[in-house]
Amino acid sequence: MQSVQRFIFGPTPQERVKEWQAQLRKEKRGLEREIRQMDDGQRKAKAQLKQLANKGETKNARILAREFVRSKKASQRLHSSVAQLNSINMQLSHQLATLKITGHLEKSTEIMKLANSLVKLPELQGTMMNMSKEMMKAGILSEMMEESLDALDEDQDELEAEADAEVDAVLFDITDGKLGQAGRATSKIPEARTAAEIEEEDAENERMQAQLDSLLRS
Repeated sequence: MQSVQRFIFGPTPQERVKEWQAQLRKEKRGLEREIRQMDDGQRKAKAQLKQLANKGETKNARILAREFVRSKKASQRLHSSVAQLNSINMQLSHQLATLKITGHLEKSTEIMKLANSLVKLPELQGTMMNMSKEMMKAGILSEMMEESLDALDEDQDELEAEADAEVDAVLFDITDGKLGQAGRATSKIPEARTAAEIEEEDAENERMQAQLDSLLRS
């Protein structure tokens, strides 16, 4: 009977939310896989930069250092996106709790803001556009997000403007001063979060999720 009703009327609001959460977890795993690959590439690039410095191959070292800077920025963007996916997941858990009490889903400006940010990431654009359409039909979003990559273009322009300074700083740091110059970078590249920090955040998310699950079962 349940499958027949689902075929006729579609999934229930609770089923829709759980499907979105499953999709978000899948996308999160994909981003974390990309981050690990980038981290591995950056470790190899560091070793190669030291070799190039020892050989005095400054031109090749600068080319590799520029790619290293790009990779670090891309990795930071993915770390931020993972945190935003976690935030949407938690917001959806609150929606489930609200659904149990009120019988309907509520509009969420927080989910709208996070989804608007994530749609600008090429890896998530298709998923977030489709999900936003479903959320709008379900009453969580009041309007469609704009399909825009302006933020990525701005990041690209910023990178080009600061590239030489950051490349010099990276070369100086990785090659122990053999190449590049210290103190020229206009902004430092943020360090990726440590494993302990990520583990602590995941534990906190799991604790909050357990509390919400307990509420839903009560």
